[in-house]
Amino acid sequence: MIITMAFHPRGPVVPGEVDSVVRSLIVVHSLALASLPVVFLGTWGLSRRLAAADRLAIIGLVLYACALVAVMNAAVFDGLVAPNLIRKIVAATPETREGWRTVFNYNFQLNQAFARLYAVASSLAIVLWSASILRGGALNRGLGIYGLVLGPITVVGVFSGRLSPDVHGFGLIILAQALWFVVAGAMLCRVRNA
Repeated sequence: MIITMAFHPRGPVVPGEVDSVVRSLIVVHSLALASLPVVFLGTWGLSRRLAAADRLAIIGLVLYACALVAVMNAAVFDGLVAPNLIRKIVAATPETREGWRTVFNYNFQLNQAFARLYAVASSLAIVLWSASILRGGALNRGLGIYGLVLGPITVVGVFSGRLSPDVHGFGLIILAQALWFVVAGAMLCRVRNA
């Protein structure tokens, strides 16, 4: 997902760049879609390692699975539907162009709604996993504390409108969460090898 956000096209599309932007959108979002099963398997392993009688880790996995469905929809709308709509806008006659722009704007709103849902659900999952880390001691407490700070800040940021799911805001969310996941993954590898 970090690669998707790093190479995601930004700004308005001029007619001479349509093919390049369309290709970029399709490639980066296809990569994101292909990574989702791998990410889910990683979170499943994490949840199994953190599993306890309180079921916080399992509830976190369920929330994260919902988040992945939401981000899959966001990627489909932005990476597979939007490119076709961009082509339609460029090829449209002056009479039909505004109609295609309306459809494009609706598609954008759907993308943003699913991105917000991902941000909130994934943040809540991280909070639950972090609480499980702090309660069970399976991983380093610092990771648990980071997750308990990151999750609520993200949720408040999204609901307040200060953290929008545009390329920059969503990129920040992905980067902050990726740090949590990379550290958790490294700790899981260390525990397994010990």
